[in-house]
Amino acid sequence: MKEIEKASAEIKNLKSELYAEDFLLTWDKSVEELKVILTIAQGLKLLHHANVSCRLFDSGLAVSQFRDNSTRTRFSFASACNLLGLAVQDLDEGKSQIAHGETVRETANMISFLTEVIGIRDDLFLGAGHAYMLEEGRALDDGFKEGVLPRRPVIVNLQCDVDHPTQSMADLLHLEQYFGGLEKLRGKKIAMSWACSPSYGKPLSVPQAIIGLMTRFGMNVVLAHPEGYGLIPEVVDLAGRQAKACGGSFAVTGSMDDAFKGADVVYPKSWAPYRVMERRTALLRENNSSGLRDLEKECLENNARFKDWECTEARMKHTRDGTALYMHCLPADISGVFCAQGEVQDGVFERYRIETYKEAGYKPYIIAAMILAAKFKDPASVLERLAAQKVQRVRF
Repeated sequence: MKEIEKASAEIKNLKSELYAEDFLLTWDKSVEELKVILTIAQGLKLLHHANVSCRLFDSGLAVSQFRDNSTRTRFSFASACNLLGLAVQDLDEGKSQIAHGETVRETANMISFLTEVIGIRDDLFLGAGHAYMLEEGRALDDGFKEGVLPRRPVIVNLQCDVDHPTQSMADLLHLEQYFGGLEKLRGKKIAMSWACSPSYGKPLSVPQAIIGLMTRFGMNVVLAHPEGYGLIPEVVDLAGRQAKACGGSFAVTGSMDDAFKGADVVYPKSWAPYRVMERRTALLRENNSSGLRDLEKECLENNARFKDWECTEARMKHTRDGTALYMHCLPADISGVFCAQGEVQDGVFERYRIETYKEAGYKPYIIAAMILAAKFKDPASVLERLAAQKVQRVRF
């Protein structure tokens, strides 16, 4: 109870406008609002580990709308909603009227009559995922305004073409716990580096999420990638402005070695070049299967030029004291395990495997915190009431 009271006091001291708002991009939220989410997440984790029920809803739906494959985020969303008492319903577009031309405006309202939250993953089409979420949000606004919906469901971005906020916020919470506080992150160097992969079409949203969030907390962020593997220019520019405003630094380098040198944290992760994703999006929209095959062949051949972009034992020795924290959103392309040569050597990954599991384990609580903050005006009091009631989640 004392720990919950402390978390509650922290939340009350932070200015927040999260209530009744979607959570789409971290950089659309203030630093104080991001701290509120982190603190709620920690409170929910404390309660769950103490076998205290966190059910806030007696009924209601959480709609899971995944337009791309997923393991961790899909199960994290389901776990978060179940933790709060919501039933999860997956929207399978192939089994819906969307396949027959139903518009976003119609679909958004038809799935929302008794719905509290909609989680959307739409990262395949560059320039479309974030735009889709905004369009669905406008449709929900209209439905609520016109009295079709008794309440307006909130949207949580479970990954789009621009950002992956649930992942980066889980990463930030992991860093906060690992280093002993957010203030301890100031001056820490994090290397967000491209790494080689046997696949070519990985989204840009994870590296963009990292540089878009960690530059808000005084970290020295280095983005490393080979020539031609740049991210969305507007996000890169944003990271630079944020670093300057928040007392950290941001740099872009074409050397993985330079990025790792003296780093406190390394995040080697493959992604497709921005220009390739533009071409891929056009081909996907045209349903041009032969063009996609040609593009994949071209890109894999280009990736092969940079096989040395790998998180190796040798590179890890050049990090700060040789003990930098390795991070990954998973699944990692592990050399000798998943592929012949990939993002990370098996020895490095194995040494940090449990830490990456812990990193992933924060995501359900982050998602639950985003939902709680959007659905309840006074999240601090909600945590206090849950702790005071002491309703057992598992009754022995």
